[in-house]
Amino acid sequence: MIEMTSVLPVRDKEILLAMKKRGHGEGRWNGMGGKVEAGETVEAAAVRETQEEVGIEVTRLEKHAELIFDELHKGKREQIRVHVFVARSWSGEPHETEEMAPRWFMITDIPYSQMWADDIHWLPQVLKGNKVTGTFTFDEQDSLLTHKVTEVPDFAKG
Repeated sequence: MIEMTSVLPVRDKEILLAMKKRGHGEGRWNGMGGKVEAGETVEAAAVRETQEEVGIEVTRLEKHAELIFDELHKGKREQIRVHVFVARSWSGEPHETEEMAPRWFMITDIPYSQMWADDIHWLPQVLKGNKVTGTFTFDEQDSLLTHKVTEVPDFAKG
């Protein structure tokens, strides 16, 4: 299983998303994040990836989702676990990098039609403060085949 992170900075009634400029997911709005490196905690990876992708240093994270993706990518089936964090505290101002172009959106105006198809199923719950787990299956054309989202009381530490 590939371990990944996603960070969603939120302030007042806005969320910071970033347009992916290259690689898997190019042309879609996303949270910031990426693969957890060997010997790195999920939280450390989330902080590092957010710094690398949009130039802000997250100082407080709260885990709100754990999502499992079963994808067919380049002819190979992959399973990816994404640990999703909401960030309400950081230093620095977001700026564009080679990988991502950040932009603030009103929570009522999130561009779901320009995001991964799974986001509409779990992100609204996370933005209400709920904690969720989810499973999603995608085909080779990145079409969502199946999904299930369940609210949970919290996540086990460790």
